[in-house]
Amino acid sequence: MNAWYRRIPALALWLAGVMGAASAASLPAMPPMTGADSVLVNAPHPDDESLCCGGLIHMARRAGARVAIVWVTNGDGSRWDAMLTHRALFPGATSYQALAHTRIEEARTAARGLNVPADSIYFLGYPDRGVRQLMGAYYQSATPWRSRYTRASSVIYPDAFDPGAPYEGERLAENLGAILDRVKPTLVLAPSPHDSHPDHHGAALLAMQVLRERGQLGVLRYWIVHGGTGWPAGGFDPHAPQTIAPRGVGLKWQVLQLDDESVAAKLQAITAHQSQMRIMGRTMRRYVRATELYALGPPDTGEPAR
Repeated sequence: MNAWYRRIPALALWLAGVMGAASAASLPAMPPMTGADSVLVNAPHPDDESLCCGGLIHMARRAGARVAIVWVTNGDGSRWDAMLTHRALFPGATSYQALAHTRIEEARTAARGLNVPADSIYFLGYPDRGVRQLMGAYYQSATPWRSRYTRASSVIYPDAFDPGAPYEGERLAENLGAILDRVKPTLVLAPSPHDSHPDHHGAALLAMQVLRERGQLGVLRYWIVHGGTGWPAGGFDPHAPQTIAPRGVGLKWQVLQLDDESVAAKLQAITAHQSQMRIMGRTMRRYVRATELYALGPPDTGEPAR
């Protein structure tokens, strides 16, 4: 293939980023949180809740709103994390499981820093790098998905929401439904299906499906973390507004203006994820901006409802 054609996808993402920066300046404001609100953050991995929504969580709690966080996975599928955190050149299942416990404690620390009560955080413990498969071929399967990292085919963490649950999408959806019954959210924050990470895409499909079945899609708002190469652009710039990610161009975004206290709380929450900061701290700090962006309504994913 000609080298020019190989560059077209990267050029398209760069152009989308330029368009995103320009269009973010004229976005409508997101309605402020009040004491009557109940917010549920649907995070694929520990750290996503802080990267996407740390400022909103802090502002919502300060306004008296209830906030709960559910982590779909414990982040137990990263080889580099397991190598560095547990000093294992060739990580085995025990190293990946130990990494999960490290990331659980980091998530607890981040949640405390954002003033989220301990009884409002939920760890589901489904397989890292397997959420998209659970919402696809392994939704109703005679054989559960098996993690290539932990070697598990069911939830193995004793403090999980449903210990022993098989790695199947239907059970995962039941778990999220049970948490929705507890939290009764007026706002659900979930990754956009345009997010490029497969676990984020799977978590988006999960939220869309469960809320659609309940007739509650109106409470759903989207965020993006993996929004395209080089995004967020620049370095650590907490006074700059966030730009629309290249993969998010065309969605109906709203902007939440953060104050200095909430920006500082978000940075503290992100920093709590030390296992991740050691590997990609410079990138993670780029999510600390003066604004956060949330998109309205389910986009057309090209995938029929289940």
